[in-house]
Amino acid sequence: MAQPLERLVNLALYLAAATGPVSAATVRAEVCGYPPDQDEAAFLRMFERDKDDLRRMGFSFDADEAGRYRLDASATYATSVELTPAEVAAVRVAGSALLADPSFPYAADLRLALAKVAAASGRVARAAALTADEEPERQAGVVAALTEATDARKTVRFAYTNARGETTERLAEPFGLFTHDGRWYLVARDTAKGDVRTFAVGRMADVEPNRTKPRTPDFERPEGFDVADHVALPFQIGEDPPFTARVWFSPESAWRAPAVTAGRGQLTAGEDGSVTWLIDASSPRRLASFVVENGPGLRLLDPTSARELLTSGLREVVASHG
Repeated sequence: MAQPLERLVNLALYLAAATGPVSAATVRAEVCGYPPDQDEAAFLRMFERDKDDLRRMGFSFDADEAGRYRLDASATYATSVELTPAEVAAVRVAGSALLADPSFPYAADLRLALAKVAAASGRVARAAALTADEEPERQAGVVAALTEATDARKTVRFAYTNARGETTERLAEPFGLFTHDGRWYLVARDTAKGDVRTFAVGRMADVEPNRTKPRTPDFERPEGFDVADHVALPFQIGEDPPFTARVWFSPESAWRAPAVTAGRGQLTAGEDGSVTWLIDASSPRRLASFVVENGPGLRLLDPTSARELLTSGLREVVASHG
């Protein structure tokens, strides 16, 4: 039996190539992926799910009085894409890197997409990538499940361990996902607290999307929601009281400030060529780690609690290495 995604691709290609309306019975007989020994009711349920999935992907269908289906090309979001040989090579290199990444959660989708990209000429160089560097295989599975729940608008239960090591059970409405600096994050509404929060996927355990009534959404995403508005730096994610941090870039490292700060906070240039960064934060420990990871040339000025954590951590490193 074909995999569900392969069956969807077969159905989409069949409907796109059809010269006229086709019945469900014709689809069952001619589209690879529908089990020949499946009873009528089970087939119709599978066919309805497949049509819903294709609609979510941008395909539009018309049905006539006889219950036959036709792809509405004018309303389907599909346009011809022409790639130069260099663009084909770039796509294949980038795609092969992600397929080699155990933390990439959309490998099945990507593998089918790459299969439809023709090679320009010659051999394409291999590349490697790592979307998440913390438990990559586990995060890939969790992110794939969260993506499915986000698309279907189903609530998710999980255990979450905060920066203080406290673990609590959460029920959340997932709005979107993003990755930053080797870590995946979920933007979701915490139903108990009633606000939108950002959760580090690496701190989530026992993730269970709601499987009841799979075709009925549990919630509606806020109008105008954009996950980009919630992308945050690691030390801005947490449940500690918020504070304002101040980080200094030396004159020699000031050129790195725009990239390191990712456009967040406020940069102020000094007369000596240095740059001071003011940024909202919520985790002193993660702030201290961030400064170490992005140094040298960075100095943590405020708050005192984060500066003391950085100093004590560096002392421990020096002591352990003699």
